[in-house]
Amino acid sequence: MACSPLEQFAIIPLIPIHIGNLYLSFTNSSLFMLLTISLVLLLVYFVTLNGGHLVPNAWQSFVEMIYDFVFNLVNEQISGASLMKQRFFPLIFVTFTRLLFRNLIGMILHSFTVTSHFIFTLGLSFSPFPGMTLLGFQIHGLHFFSFFLPRGVALPLAPFLVMLELFPHSFRALSLGIRLFANMMAGHSLVKILSGFARTMLSMGGIMYLAHLAPFLVVFALTGLELGVGISQAYVFTTLNCIYFNDAINLH
Repeated sequence: MACSPLEQFAIIPLIPIHIGNLYLSFTNSSLFMLLTISLVLLLVYFVTLNGGHLVPNAWQSFVEMIYDFVFNLVNEQISGASLMKQRFFPLIFVTFTRLLFRNLIGMILHSFTVTSHFIFTLGLSFSPFPGMTLLGFQIHGLHFFSFFLPRGVALPLAPFLVMLELFPHSFRALSLGIRLFANMMAGHSLVKILSGFARTMLSMGGIMYLAHLAPFLVVFALTGLELGVGISQAYVFTTLNCIYFNDAINLH
């Protein structure tokens, strides 16, 4: 019996927990979120144990590469004093590493891709926005509303245009979540569909056996592409967060 390509996204309760009307079960999604956090913490812990190695090994080089990449990303995308920019480095670093590792773990056979669920990506994309808004008001006060007001607008039109500009500002967070969710879900579904097709073709055998190997080559190529998509989506999500923080700080 053929399996649906969407079955890989099913949330399965591993430890059912019910408290009144609350459903707080520990699911496969919870397991892989916990696994990702544990993996990142253990990796950083063992790499930095005793100050690390003077001549870095492969794992230390990998962590240092990620650290330098995020550090440079924050410096490039957020304008202003260095001290102000680096206040956001821990948040940006954690955002990038957890997305990167969750996307990569999702590529392992029989694992679970947490970022393929819209509720997770939506929560991840919306969570920084209240802080960004409060930061804008803290730095600029009521002048923060000028971010939503084009220059040279007549004063009577200002309240209307501010309200109008609030909608695309709010959709920034929504588009972040949709982009990440759609790319991960679509890519994994396509790989699953073509894998099933390749397995069916290979099982047919016969004189065209070698020709039936062609779908497997396509699957391998798509798997590599999906790996690149997972890495690029972590980068895009993190970069856009930096840009939005820059807008809150510098009003542009």
